[in-house]
Amino acid sequence: MSNSPSIGNPRIATTLLLVFCAGAAVGMLGMQYGLHDRLHKVAAAAPTRDSSHDAVLRDFKTKLDLSTEQTDQISVVLQDYSHYYDSLQDQLDDLRSTGLNRILQILQPGQREKFEKMRAELVPQLGDESKK
Repeated sequence: MSNSPSIGNPRIATTLLLVFCAGAAVGMLGMQYGLHDRLHKVAAAAPTRDSSHDAVLRDFKTKLDLSTEQTDQISVVLQDYSHYYDSLQDQLDDLRSTGLNRILQILQPGQREKFEKMRAELVPQLGDESKK
């Protein structure tokens, strides 16, 4: 039999799992502290959802020559989408919070202090002044 490592080896599987979990944790923290907005170039003074909803609806009505009934139906679709998006955003916020709390439970007190400092340094680097 060969002594070459295989994926069935518990040490390799554990290492891969730890690397995956660490990557997921870093990704969640980065997204929580503004990386998502920065990657998608969301302006800090973006229009409110209501005003953008109305602007899109006006644009559709004008460019597509929509009837009043069509305009009303599309308005409902846009509102449904907005509510669905908000629901997903709330779920993402819960996921980030859960991940953060799980990480903090694993760390020892000294490690938690270092971790909080790392988080505090990450926020300005991403251009997000507010901590959630």
